[in-house]
Amino acid sequence: MSRLESMRRRLTAQIDGINWAADLIKDIDGDVLEMGLGNGRTYDHLRQEITGRRIWVIDRVLKPHPSCIPPKDDFLQGEAEDMLSKLADAGHKMALAHYDFGHGVKELDVTEGGALSPFIAALMVSGGLVLSQQPLVGFEQIKGPDTVDPERYLFYRTP
Repeated sequence: MSRLESMRRRLTAQIDGINWAADLIKDIDGDVLEMGLGNGRTYDHLRQEITGRRIWVIDRVLKPHPSCIPPKDDFLQGEAEDMLSKLADAGHKMALAHYDFGHGVKELDVTEGGALSPFIAALMVSGGLVLSQQPLVGFEQIKGPDTVDPERYLFYRTP
């Protein structure tokens, strides 16, 4: 599979996964967390599909498309561990988290996902959902939407 085809699969998985999760969290209180803003595509889709909730965004740099810049008060710039801790220390709780950090080197990405998992877990409400292209630990992995290959995108429910 070409990198272009792989990207199409990832984008489709993100769209279908976010749409699926948005429906499942309708009756769960909590905010939404986007980890890894990048150019803002998934953040933009979260804004479209999940209205009426605060969407927090964490990234090292703010370089999205101009139409996808989050409100200043909702953007936390810095290292993920520090920003996740800051949210937890302030008492914020998430019904949905989308993990989109990555270096593009599988071993580094898996290690980082494992290291950040406890910090993500500390933010999640019971029954909340975490969507990720990287494996995370300490969550119950569940089957996502039928349109998404379970090897391509991962879905977790918090205890």
